[in-house]
Amino acid sequence: MQALRAEIASLKQQLDWFKRQLFGRKSEKRILEHPNQLDLSTLLGDAPPAADPTPTEEISYRRRKPKQRNADDVTDAGLRFGPDVPVEVIELSAPEFHGPDADQYEVIDYQITRRLAQRPGSYVVLEYRRPVWRHKASSSLREVPAPAAVFAGSLADVSLLAGILVDKFCYHLPLYRQHQRLQDAGITLSRSTLTNYTQRAIELLRPIYDAQWRHILQSRVLAMDETPIKAGRKKPGQLQATWYWPIYGEDDELCFTWSTSRGSAHVEQQLAGFAGVLLSDGYAAYDRYAKSRPQVTRAQCWAHTRRYFERAKDQDPAAQEALTRIGALYRVEQQIREQGLEGEPKRDYRSRHAGPIAEAFFGWCHQQRQRMDLLNSDPLAKALVYAENHQAQLKVYLNDPEVPIDTNHLERALRVIPMGRKNWLFCWSEVGARHVGIIQSLLTTCRLHHVDPYTYLVDVLQRVALHPARDVEALTPRVWKDRFANNPLRSDLDHAHGH
Repeated sequence: MQALRAEIASLKQQLDWFKRQLFGRKSEKRILEHPNQLDLSTLLGDAPPAADPTPTEEISYRRRKPKQRNADDVTDAGLRFGPDVPVEVIELSAPEFHGPDADQYEVIDYQITRRLAQRPGSYVVLEYRRPVWRHKASSSLREVPAPAAVFAGSLADVSLLAGILVDKFCYHLPLYRQHQRLQDAGITLSRSTLTNYTQRAIELLRPIYDAQWRHILQSRVLAMDETPIKAGRKKPGQLQATWYWPIYGEDDELCFTWSTSRGSAHVEQQLAGFAGVLLSDGYAAYDRYAKSRPQVTRAQCWAHTRRYFERAKDQDPAAQEALTRIGALYRVEQQIREQGLEGEPKRDYRSRHAGPIAEAFFGWCHQQRQRMDLLNSDPLAKALVYAENHQAQLKVYLNDPEVPIDTNHLERALRVIPMGRKNWLFCWSEVGARHVGIIQSLLTTCRLHHVDPYTYLVDVLQRVALHPARDVEALTPRVWKDRFANNPLRSDLDHAHGH
């Protein structure tokens, strides 16, 4: 009977989890009814000071009522834009300025109202008028050669190649939708041609990806995770399950490696020669990799640990205590960011403030495991076992200022895979899966370094064939930003518009 009750509780917990995924909040930020719960000074006696002290001065002002606005007066109160955004000025006039008494009025100022407008995506055919001439004396004919294209004899300008890649991999617009948009614009081009352009353009970028990957492996701290993708046919009517393994370097670079297996062999192959700290979740493949390599230190992600207690909170109120204690660790990290601490000061601050909180947390976990009413199948019991089994790895960040508290920075960057998966669902072939990994590695790194992906692709697609192979690292987004971003190569379309 006890086993039956445990199974029912487990099924109910799974049902509640699925309901939260469908209808609940996805953010892991906690909504605190009592913010002071994060203050563990009563437990530790050495808690960090509050980030935002409550003011004690009496409020000596009153909030003014919002100004009533005419419904037709659309202002730019919420509109923000950079200097590169084009602005078209529309001059308005009043009837009085054109009447018989127009000389009785003079303009003394202007009121500015801004509205955000949109032009639909458009295509342009570049027509090169190349003169053909005859030498009178010899009667020989000559003509001006056409400008070089990215692919010899191709009908595609570099702007089209870059646009296809950005639309598909940044904005997750599948090629069949781009093909529909071309047809709506009155352009006839086969879908196989778009696929061919995509594959050939990504192959041109492969050396840049390889150079970025080599630099990432030189990092002292790596973050690694895995996410599934359907790629290639397993048997008629069924695609095989494969995996992307995103790896995040310390210089804000990301590479998506790909494997048909989720086993540790891929980790060992990709991280061959790596020496440093590997930050990940508690997946056993990472532990097996690190155990046989003394030059590698395993660090554990606190966000993954927290999720186990999050799943248990509806079954056991004690899980809320764990969430409060872990929240205190994140509060210390917030204070470190606010103070701009790095290096040794950051390590000292973590040691003094986060160290005692972590020790108290693991002491609490040990006490909870002694409870007689706690079954091994309970969600809280599983969370406690997970935390205690990874205690040493969870403490690594306390003594190393370069190690983040979690892998959230990596998880934010790898969202491009599940976002794309919702649109293009799967990869037709294993080659296609590798191509997705190459282009997403470069485009995601562009965003991490605030590089415009379209400008970057237009430049490097023209530059990579002529660039020295020994200096290909200069074309990775991290280095390209400093070397070429101020004067990138443009397409003929930009030159035609005078850019």
